[in-house]
Amino acid sequence: MTDQKITSKYVSALVAIVFITWIIHEFAHWLTSEALGYDTIMRLNGTSLVKGQDPTDLHNTISSAAGPLITIIQGLAAYTFLRYEKWNKYIYGFLFTAFFMRFLASAMNFIMLNDEGRISAYMKLGVFTLPIMVSGLLFYMVYKTSRKYKLNWKFQALTSLIVVIALSALIFIDQYFKIQLL
Repeated sequence: MTDQKITSKYVSALVAIVFITWIIHEFAHWLTSEALGYDTIMRLNGTSLVKGQDPTDLHNTISSAAGPLITIIQGLAAYTFLRYEKWNKYIYGFLFTAFFMRFLASAMNFIMLNDEGRISAYMKLGVFTLPIMVSGLLFYMVYKTSRKYKLNWKFQALTSLIVVIALSALIFIDQYFKIQLL
């Protein structure tokens, strides 16, 4: 039987997974930008260059790619585990969060270019080509996993709600307190 109980332990773990995913994602942006020779600031929900620096379009694109790449790797690792090992709802949280994060980033391209949108525009593929491909890949993995383990709508809906609440808290904390991590 697939454990789909929403316990306080699961909620706590999922909130931690959201924060871990975001921090690793932003750290990948920060590390890449620093490796390219730019002084960079990392916050909970974003990185930015110290003022007065003018990176090339290629460097901006490489830095933009680092975060999604690590998030895709996270999703692939969780999917691979769930495909070849037994069910683990905590591992599923890493897959679901990776999907949700990139799907949300794709939607944000309507407001302002986000990681995959910037890369796609740089490559002259149209703003939504890479975002749709990345979100589609991660959705496929969530879908296949959901089918394999017969995950019910209640588990999926509550997992989505917990991720949305945790993400909203993360964005609020980042915007209100402007905590600089690096």
